[in-house]
Amino acid sequence: MHKCYLLCSLLSALIMLTSILAHVDGCDSAQHACGAQAPGDIVIGILMPCHHKVKSLHERIKPEGFLCSDFDLESFMISLAAIHEIEKINAANFLPGVRLGYLMCDTCSYASKALQSVGHMLAVNRSLSVKCDYTDFRPRVKIILGALYSEVSIAVTRLLNVYMLPLLSSTSSSPELSDKLRYPAFMRTIPSDEHQTKAVAKIMHHYGWNWVGVVYGDDDYGRAAFRSFLRDAKANNVCLAYQEVMPYLDHSLRMQHIKQVAQQIRSSSAQVVLLILKAELVKVLFEEMIRTNTSRTWIASDAWSRSLSLAQMDGINQVGDILGFTFVASKSESFDNYLKNLTATPGGYNHFIEEYKNLRFNCSSEYPQEQNDDYLVKMLDTSKALPNRVAVWAVAHALKNLLKCNSLSCLGEINFPPWKLLEELKKVNFRHGNQNYSFDENGDFVSGYDLIVWKRDGHHRRFKRIGKYHVLDADIQVDVKDFTWLSTANTTTPQSRCSERCTPGSVKKILNVSCCYNCIPCMEGTYSDAWDLHECKKCPNGTWSLRGWDQCKPRPESYLRWNDAHPISMMAAAAFGILLLSVIFIIFLVYKDSSPMKRAEVRLSCVMMTGLAVSFASVICFMGKPSVHLCRARQLMYAMGFTLCVSCILVRAYRTFLAFLPFGQMTSRRLHKLYKPPVIVIIVTTLQGVICLLWLIFDSPDVDDTPPSPQSMKKIIQCHEGATYIGFGIMLSYIALLALVGFLLAFKSRKVPQEFSETGYIIFSMLMYLFVWVCFVPVYITNHEGGTPVQASAILVSSYGIIFCHFLPKCYEALFGSKIDTLEMILRRWQVVSRPSLNSETETDIGIPGMNIPPQINGGCNIIDFEKAFDSLHHATL
Repeated sequence: MHKCYLLCSLLSALIMLTSILAHVDGCDSAQHACGAQAPGDIVIGILMPCHHKVKSLHERIKPEGFLCSDFDLESFMISLAAIHEIEKINAANFLPGVRLGYLMCDTCSYASKALQSVGHMLAVNRSLSVKCDYTDFRPRVKIILGALYSEVSIAVTRLLNVYMLPLLSSTSSSPELSDKLRYPAFMRTIPSDEHQTKAVAKIMHHYGWNWVGVVYGDDDYGRAAFRSFLRDAKANNVCLAYQEVMPYLDHSLRMQHIKQVAQQIRSSSAQVVLLILKAELVKVLFEEMIRTNTSRTWIASDAWSRSLSLAQMDGINQVGDILGFTFVASKSESFDNYLKNLTATPGGYNHFIEEYKNLRFNCSSEYPQEQNDDYLVKMLDTSKALPNRVAVWAVAHALKNLLKCNSLSCLGEINFPPWKLLEELKKVNFRHGNQNYSFDENGDFVSGYDLIVWKRDGHHRRFKRIGKYHVLDADIQVDVKDFTWLSTANTTTPQSRCSERCTPGSVKKILNVSCCYNCIPCMEGTYSDAWDLHECKKCPNGTWSLRGWDQCKPRPESYLRWNDAHPISMMAAAAFGILLLSVIFIIFLVYKDSSPMKRAEVRLSCVMMTGLAVSFASVICFMGKPSVHLCRARQLMYAMGFTLCVSCILVRAYRTFLAFLPFGQMTSRRLHKLYKPPVIVIIVTTLQGVICLLWLIFDSPDVDDTPPSPQSMKKIIQCHEGATYIGFGIMLSYIALLALVGFLLAFKSRKVPQEFSETGYIIFSMLMYLFVWVCFVPVYITNHEGGTPVQASAILVSSYGIIFCHFLPKCYEALFGSKIDTLEMILRRWQVVSRPSLNSETETDIGIPGMNIPPQINGGCNIIDFEKAFDSLHHATL
C-alpha cells in the first residue's frame, strides 16, 4: 500500500504539471478550452496547430494561459480533413448505430500548450483522477489524432503512455517514435524518418552528390532525423561538409544564428544542402539566401517539402533547385468540395472555421460567417491531407473490429478503455483508395514517399512528382530524368563533390575523409572496371593489364610468326640466298676450267657454299614458335656452317700470304709446312664443334621462361642461349677470331694483285662480318626481346656479304671477264709496282713444299717463278 501511495503521488504530480484542469484560466469546460467539437457516441480527439506559435514565450514566468497567434492555413486544412472523414463515416453508416464525434484542440506548435489541451480531452467530470491502475480508465476521448510535429508528439505520447491511450499521427515522422518500449501508445500513418533519410541518402548517391551540408532544427524531430541521416549517408558514401543547428524562431539570438548558418552555406564548397527544418525556419533562412543572392541545390525534408507558403514567397526562384520527399498524397474531390462550403458539424461548433472566415471575409463582407469560396483549394495542396484522412479510416476499421459491427449493428461496448482500441488498431489491415494499409511492428505505415522537384512557375514554384521511394525494397525510382535544372539551365545535373569521380582504370586514395581523395591509376596486373572504386582488382589467371587499364586481357604470344611480314622477308632472303648459291655452284661447275675458277679453287669454294647454305638454312629455324629443339638447332647450324665457310676463307688468305710475301728461307719453309688446307678446315671446324658440344652439355639453349615485363602486354616466346650465355659468347667469339685472323692475313697481303687472290674481297667480307656482329652484340644485350630477329638478320647480312665478295665477282669474270690479261701481263704489272719497295740486298725465298724455287736477288722477280709458286699453292689446296 505504501508503494502504491508513492506511485500515485508521483503520477498526480505529473498530471498537475502537464495538464490543466477545469476552472483554470477561466475555462469552465473542455468546450471552451478547445476550439471545435461535435457530439458522438465515441469521441476522437484532434490535436493540430491551427496557429504557428504562442506569444511572448521568452517572457513567460507565471503559469498563465497561452495566447496563440499567426493562423496556420495548412494545419487548419489538415485538421479539417479529419473532421470531413468523420462526417463521411457517419453519413455512410460505416459503424451501424454508432456515431463518431470529435474534440479538436489547438497546440499552437508548442508542446506545453498541447499537454494542456490533452488534459482537457482526458478530463472526466471536469477533472482527472489519480490512480495506480488505469486499466479501467474510460475517458470520453478514446484516441487522439496528432500532433503535427514530432517534438509535440513525443511530449504528448509520454503522457498518454500512462493511460495507454493511442496517439495516431499523420505527420510526426521522427525515428525516435518507432521505439515501442518508450512510446508504446504512439502510431502513425506515415513511414518513419528512418526511411526518409535512407531515401535522401540514396537520391544523393543517385545524382553523385557526396559532399553536402546539413542544417537541422534544434528539436526532437531535427536531432533524430539528423542522427538517422548520418548512418544512411555513410552507407551511401555521402560525406558532410558541415552540420549546422537552427534555433527556435523565438530564440533571442535567432537572427545571429541564421546569419552564421547562411555564412557557412555560402563559404562551403558543398553545393547541396539538406534542410531538416520546419517551414517557418526554412522561410527565414531563404530570406537570408535571397538577400545575399546565394543559390544552392536544396533537399527538403517532409516538414516543408510541399509548403505552398514557401513556394509562393518572393524571390524563391533565386535560391536554386529544390528537391524533396513527401508522403504519398492524392486529392479528394469530396474534401475539396467540403473546403469550398465550410460549416461546423451540425450539433457542434468550430471556432477555427469562424476565425478563418473572419480573416478571409471580414474586410469584404458584412456577414463573413455566411461566406465561402475556393480559396483554400487554390492556395493549398489538399492532397497532403491524405495521411490524415487515412488515419480516420484506420480508427474506423479498428472500431468496427472492437465493437464487433456487422452490416446492421455494433454489438460491443461503446464506453471501452482506450487501450483496447490501441490493441485493435495495431492489427488493422484495410484498403482505401486502391491502396492497402497496415501498421508494421513499430506502429508505422510503410507506404513510401514521392520524390518531387520544385519547378519554376512564373515568379513562384509548383511541385512536380519525378519519382518514388519504395520503403519495402529501399529502392529509388526516378521516372522523370531529363528535367531542366535551375542551377545549370539545362538537363545537366549540378555537381556537389569534394573530389572529381575516379574513372574506370583508377581508384581513390583517401585524403582526410572518404569523399575527398586523389585518383591514382591501377598498377600493372590490376584493374578497376567501375567508377569510384576504392581498390584495384587483380587480373585473373592468364590475363594481364597495363597501368591505368579498366579491364584485363589475355597476353598475346609474341614470336616470329610464319605469316608476319618480317619473318616472310627474312625467309625469302634465306631462300634466295640458297637459290643463289645453287646458281653459283652450277656456274662454278660449268666454268671450272676457266682461269678465274682455277684461281678461286672450285673444291674450296664448294665447301664454302656448303657452309653458307647451312648458315642460310639456320635462319629458317628462327621462324615459328620456338621449341627446345629449334633453339638448339639454329645455333648449331649457324655455328658449324659459318665456321666451315670462314675456315675456307682463312685458307685462302693464308695461301695468298704464303705465295706472295717474302720471308726468310727457314721461316718460309715452316709456314709452308703448316699449309694443309683440308687439315686446317677440319681442325678449325672440329674445334667449333667441341665448343658447341660443351655448350649443349653444360649450358644448353632452351625456351626462355622469364616472366613477361609488367609494362608489356606481350608474352614473348623466344629462346635463351643458356643460363650464363658463356657458350653463346665463346661460339661467336671463336668465329670472330677466325674472321680477324683472316682479315689480318689478307691485310698483310693487300699489295698482291687482285687477279691472283681475293685479299680485297676477304678484307671487305671479314670487315663486314666483324662490323655486323659488333653491332649485334650491344643490340642483343640492350634489346633482348628483339634478339631473335636481330641475330637472323645478322646471319643473312654476313652470308650475303661473303656471296657478294667471294663468288659473284668470280662468276662475273667467268661469264663476262676479259681475255686480254694473261698471267704473264698481270705478274709484270705487279713486278713493276712492287720493285721500288724491295731492298736490293734482300733475298726472296718462297719455299713451297715439294718445290725448289731459287731466290731472287736485288728485288728481281722471275715471272715464271711466280707462276710455278702460285700453281704449286693451287695444287696444295683441297
